[in-house]
Parts: sequence; structure tokens; C-alpha cells
Amino acid sequence: MLLVNALTSLIPLATGGSGGDGEFHGPTIMEFFPDIVLFEGTPFAMNRIMMIRVLVTLVIVAVFWLGTRNLRLVPTRGQGLIEYGFDFVRVGIAEDLLGKKDGRRFLPILMTFFFLVLASNITGVVPFLNIANTGVIGLPLLLALIAYVTWIYAGLKKHPGTFLKNALFPPGVPPALYIIVTPIEFISTFIVRPVTHTLRLMMNMVVGHLLLVLFFSATHFFFFTVGGGLGLFGVGTLAFGVAFSFFEILVAVLQAYVFTILTAVYLQLALAEDH
Repeated sequence: MLLVNALTSLIPLATGGSGGDGEFHGPTIMEFFPDIVLFEGTPFAMNRIMMIRVLVTLVIVAVFWLGTRNLRLVPTRGQGLIEYGFDFVRVGIAEDLLGKKDGRRFLPILMTFFFLVLASNITGVVPFLNIANTGVIGLPLLLALIAYVTWIYAGLKKHPGTFLKNALFPPGVPPALYIIVTPIEFISTFIVRPVTHTLRLMMNMVVGHLLLVLFFSATHFFFFTVGGGLGLFGVGTLAFGVAFSFFEILVAVLQAYVFTILTAVYLQLALAEDH
């Protein structure tokens, strides 16, 4: 699959992309702002990344519907794989951090976050897609805001009289220091958290995509533009591109895990009894 991904990355380059004028052209951030391809000029305008998001959503719904519509006591391979994914989030994240009661309560949102982020990240190495749609701020920001609202709601519901007070005025701090501590706590808790939650996911996907494009652009440059003895350098850049594709799969999984577990940690802090 990764070799196919490498070839599909080189095809557009070989037909007029990088190096078409005899010079090397590296990747730019405009990779994440493709042209509109459907419904241009309407509120429903869609570019390549939006189409990938729709495709990812449909694939997730189809996979889990097909995998759970005929559950068996002795699971099939497909059912077993889906159950393993469910158990990973349920036991390894939700119940481990929040306990069984709260873990089951917030399991739907954690499950949705993990599989949506994972599927959206992995499109960066899927042939003919070749870009992670979490590399554009819209989806990471939306998910981070949902997480933000959820843990604030959970904290206010569990500790209606003390959640905000203890978050902004930590117990045990001398009252005279609140003039310094309170603004810091407000910024770190209510501003920095959602911002870092968003940017951590987005920037990892942006950097990963740009590196892959760099390797495959260099491969095209050496194979199709330079040629000759220098063309052998293309073998090295292609090898690096394929190797980094494996690393990008690892990053895709880790970022889905990190995004989900951070949400669970924020919920755990909001529900903690010391509030």
C-alpha cells in the first residue's frame, strides 16, 4: 500500500508538478488549501479535503454498521477487530482514567474522537487521498471545542458551587497571590488547553504531510528532471519517503490516542473530588 501511495504521490508531480521548469519545488502550506471542485460559489462549496472528510465519515459509519449488525457470541475476524478497538478505548482510556461509571458515561464522545481522528489522520498515507484532513484547523478546532464544552459541563454539573472557584482560586494559595495566580490559571485552563489541544493535532499532521511531499517531490526531481548519475539520489529519497510513510502511520495512531486521552484527562480533572 505504501508503494502505491508513493507512486500516486509521484504521478501528479510527473505530469507538471515539482520540477516542471527544471527547478526543484518543495512543498508549501498551500497543499492544505486546494481549489474548490464542487458547488463553487455556494455555502456548500467543497474542495478535496472536504470531500475526504465526507468520505471518512461514510467509511466509519459503514465499517461499524457492517461490523456490528450481526453480533455473534464467537466473533468473526471483523467483529473481533472492532471489539478490540472498542475495548482499547473503553478499558485503556475511558475506564482507566474515569472509572467504570464515568467512563461509560463519556465513552461515546471518547470513542468518536479516537476513531474519527484516527481515520482522518490515516488518509495522509492512503493512495489517491494522500493528505490528512486533520491538517486543516477546522476539524481539530471543532473537536477541541466539543471536548472543552464537555469537560466544563461535567465539572459544573459535578461541582456546581466549587468548580470555577477552585479552578481560578486554587485552595492553599495565600489570598494576596490570587492577583497573580488567578489570571495565570484562567489562561492556562480555559484558553491554553483548547488551543494546544487543537494545534498539537493539526501541526503534527501538517508537518508529516509536508515531509512526505518533500521526499516524493525530491524523488520526482531526481528521476524525471535531473536524470543521469544524480538520478540515483532519487532512490534514496524514495526510500526515505516510504520509510517515513510507516512513521506517519505511527504518528496518526499516536495523535488519535493523545487527543482522546487528553480529553479524558481534562474530564478526570473536572470530576475530581477535590473540586
